[in-house]
Amino acid sequence: MNMKMVDMIALILLVVGGLNWGILGLTGSTNVVWMIFGTWPMLVNLIYILVGLSAVYVGWMAMSKKGAM
Repeated sequence: MNMKMVDMIALILLVVGGLNWGILGLTGSTNVVWMIFGTWPMLVNLIYILVGLSAVYVGWMAMSKKGAM
């Protein structure tokens, strides 16, 4: 997997996480990730972990001289 693909996956995960938080903030109780994958709590946790790691990755890339985001 090349870095461009990793960058794209990280951005997609951040968009999913951001939309989930935005909808949760607007409605107060609608967690989209839980609605879709709620029957698999381990998958929900994995998605949250991947979103968090994506945020760290994108933040690190943005702060590093190598990152051109």
